[in-house]
Amino acid sequence: MQPKEEEIQIIIHHWIRKLNIKLGWIKDFDKIVVNYMSIVFMFDIFCSSSKLINTLTGHTGWVRSIDCSTFDDCQFICSGSNDNTVRVWSVNNNKQTQSFNEHSSEVYCVKFSSYHYYNLHQNVICSSSYNKTIRFWDFKHNKQLQIFNGHTDCVCCIKFSQFNRGRYLCSGSGDKTIRLWDVETSKSLHVFNGHNLC
Repeated sequence: MQPKEEEIQIIIHHWIRKLNIKLGWIKDFDKIVVNYMSIVFMFDIFCSSSKLINTLTGHTGWVRSIDCSTFDDCQFICSGSNDNTVRVWSVNNNKQTQSFNEHSSEVYCVKFSSYHYYNLHQNVICSSSYNKTIRFWDFKHNKQLQIFNGHTDCVCCIKFSQFNRGRYLCSGSGDKTIRLWDVETSKSLHVFNGHNLC
């Protein structure tokens, strides 16, 4: 019994479709391989041309966060660590210039405050900690300026706004909330709820 012409057309159509799918997948796979190889090649070039400039030592625990900035033509790095300290390093002379140890627990995140620099002409770092606080440090005059309380669990991350010269700060916490703070008034403006997992 011979298959009908219509059945033959259906079989051929499906074979061609499968062939196109397989060839299409191979073409897509080739694109992925080429992209991967160019990334690996670029990384190899970066690795071969990069070199260690300096190692800054001083923390006695894991360094959890770093940030860098320039104040008055001087470059600085700040760091937060499991040793409960916030440290400031001068890139110009590769030395630690300041250490703050008022956090009673691990420091999770550190950021230089553009708000304080541009509006108040102060050199300030903001840090967040396992102890549920956010603190502001004037590292030029070696003093603590502000403490933000409100989170009921560790404050894992902080980020200054890129508008209004950094007047607003967002913080994320183990209490499953994000808070929006006004740095100028030291007030919590809003609490964002909705996350249900730590």
